Amino acid sequence: MLATWTPDQELNQVRLRSGADMKRKLKWYDLVALGLGGMLGVGVFVTTGRVARYTSGSSVFISYIIAGISALLSSLCYTEFSVQIPVAGGAFSYLRVTFGEFVGYFAGANILLEYVLSNAAVARSFTEYLCSAFGANDPNSWRIEVHGLPEGYNKLDFTAVAVVLLLTLCLCHSTKESSILNLVMTIFHVIFFGFIVIAGFCYGNVDNLVKPRGLAPQGIRGVLDGAAIVYFSYIGYDTVSTLAEEIENPRVNLPIGIVGSVLIVTGIYCLMALSLCMMVPYQQIADTASYSIAFGRIGWKWAGNVVGAGASLGILASLLVAMLGQARYLCVIGRARLVPSWLSKVHPSTGTPLNATLFLGLCTALISLVTDLEIVLEIISIGTLSVFYLVANALIYRKYVIVGKNQPLPTLSFLSLLTLTAVGFSVSWKMKQQWWGLLVFGGIMIVVTALFRYTVVPSSPGRASEWSVPLMPWPAAISIFLNVFLMTTLQVLSFERFAIWTGLIIVFYVLYGVHSTFEAEEMEVEIMAVNEAPNPSVQPAKLDV
Repeated sequence: MLATWTPDQELNQVRLRSGADMKRKLKWYDLVALGLGGMLGVGVFVTTGRVARYTSGSSVFISYIIAGISALLSSLCYTEFSVQIPVAGGAFSYLRVTFGEFVGYFAGANILLEYVLSNAAVARSFTEYLCSAFGANDPNSWRIEVHGLPEGYNKLDFTAVAVVLLLTLCLCHSTKESSILNLVMTIFHVIFFGFIVIAGFCYGNVDNLVKPRGLAPQGIRGVLDGAAIVYFSYIGYDTVSTLAEEIENPRVNLPIGIVGSVLIVTGIYCLMALSLCMMVPYQQIADTASYSIAFGRIGWKWAGNVVGAGASLGILASLLVAMLGQARYLCVIGRARLVPSWLSKVHPSTGTPLNATLFLGLCTALISLVTDLEIVLEIISIGTLSVFYLVANALIYRKYVIVGKNQPLPTLSFLSLLTLTAVGFSVSWKMKQQWWGLLVFGGIMIVVTALFRYTVVPSSPGRASEWSVPLMPWPAAISIFLNVFLMTTLQVLSFERFAIWTGLIIVFYVLYGVHSTFEAEEMEVEIMAVNEAPNPSVQPAKLDV
């Protein structure tokens, strides 16, 4: 469980298990477009209307700013790891080389759950907006209701299934051609966003932002609760890190792709959220197909149809990018033999992880057929936040202990105390205690981080061309604090579902994963011993791993 790999092993020995190499064809503008495509469709068209109506009110744009700051800090942590370890495993690989196999497996399993559920939810949103593009008023009009099935699982969506399967086939063919398709869709998508923002600002009413109950009808609590939910909107930038094996010059292009896409998307989210709330008062915003219905209410019925078509295109781009990333995660987990090894194979002619792409495409299609958005939305957020929390911890530990050669106790003590102060702050907020509790725990976090900064020496800088997070450990420490806080704003049901999923993946690891990976390592050691033996007729002794 605690066995770790070195970056060199991840880049060479482990990568060879896939057979053929992935083809390095992506440039920095491909990465920015993939980051934009992965995030834009989800945030604007799936979460904005629901959060504005029920949680944040017109201040939903502030929720996006807070979530964007947290995502930016997490993206900085991802960027440093991806530059140092440019493999397709993303958080799974980063945590495996830092905290060991089990922590990496835990993060990888949660990332896969997040991807599959969010893709299924987004595919069903695609159906709703496509309905509005063709003038249908009922977002469920293209779904088939089956009586006898539980509520939330009784409306079959064959349109969502069809679009998921078509994108799966596209991704099996070529990563570069999929990237070009995404680039074209993203350009049209951004132009379309510009139309919505200009129309909302020109024909909306500023009074709608503050009427009837002010900018933040549920106060700062509603703004922060909304930030935890809209964090779902930032799922997608980590997909860029999973493409590290397919990028030309990853040490230069990865930072531009990851950080650039997060900054651009945050600005667009805020403008789009303001546009929606100016067109329609927050309490009148529709749960589904919010933008299409908003244009209809200001008398622009034709624009509602255009919005439906544009939103469908954006959601399609988001699905394409997310499905691209999920297959790379599963491929690298398969290399570690924590899942069946046939999932790790890369097709020699296409240079894509064909088996993983097909398998996850079928899983996503099945879930999108039956499961409503509300059921999966918050479990996606908690899974994402937990993984980003682990990556921020891993960056500090790796920088100060593994590379910096410091004793682990001071760093582990700092990380533990940082988490405890974040929990204390969050409990004070959740239980509505006196304001002094928030000041005490927030102050402790600042003091502890400052002491750590000036008492523990970090790693010496790497090569001049190697990108690293500035002002460490502050960005990673704030990311840890914010991720813990945002997790505590989610509902208890989210934690119950998360606990069930955690139990299931632990059982799978104990019964299958740990044995499979151990046998794979043992076999490789024996093969190496045979190859290095001076007399091939002499059988080498079996080595313990």
